[in-house]
Amino acid sequence: MSCVQTIADYGLRAIGIGERLLPREDFTLCQQFTLIGSGMIWNVYFGLLALIFGFFFATALAIGKASAKPLFRKPAEWFIFLFRGSPLFIQFFFAYFVFLSLKGVYPFFSPFTAAWLGALIVLFLNTAAYSAEIFYGALQSIPKGEIEAADAYGLSGWSRFRRVVWPTMLRLAWPAYTNEAIFLFHATTLVYFSGFPAWQQRGDALYYASYFADKTFNPFIPYPILAMYFILLTLLIISCFGLVNTRLNRHLPANTGQKLKLRPNLIR
Repeated sequence: MSCVQTIADYGLRAIGIGERLLPREDFTLCQQFTLIGSGMIWNVYFGLLALIFGFFFATALAIGKASAKPLFRKPAEWFIFLFRGSPLFIQFFFAYFVFLSLKGVYPFFSPFTAAWLGALIVLFLNTAAYSAEIFYGALQSIPKGEIEAADAYGLSGWSRFRRVVWPTMLRLAWPAYTNEAIFLFHATTLVYFSGFPAWQQRGDALYYASYFADKTFNPFIPYPILAMYFILLTLLIISCFGLVNTRLNRHLPANTGQKLKLRPNLIR
């Protein structure tokens, strides 16, 4: 089988298009690159949707934590503490147990026991908590002069938040938020160990990398391929977030804007 045929057969297998059966013997390098790359579709799916929805929820949580009213501040503080204080790996297993228990009572929760929805919800809540703490710190760092200037121009409430507070918060938080986005995409590999089942062997990139490592007894080919894909994904994230960072700092002199730096989270 040629490499082109392999790509045609397995390139979209992770989403149910192409060959249903995995190769069983005579594994080629092209098969490993293709299937692991196919699994990356799910990693991008988990990371992208969790990042988008988590961004807006994190903004609400940060505002709630900064609120002077305990009714808004306390729930936000406890939510952030809960998800930042417990390991993501445990959150996956606990959520799967809860969804599985609810499924037995309410059939509505059946989709929540699958990885495509249940694991996505956990990632969404986890990144929202970490991002909210980043945004909250940025809110606390907004110069008071900018708020006073907004008041002097007659801006208040939603107008002040939309025109002054929110853009400044994003500008201050964006370098740290970029690193959170990188970590989130890396954390999608934990879905493989989470307990949420992969439907009809349509797993993520680590699922296929582990398959080849188990079948060939040689982890030194599939796992470096997996790492290469994530390195390329990280470079793409840095590039996209760098463009946003440039946009957020477009009003500043060229040499005073915040430089976007990669700070990997070694321990979390």
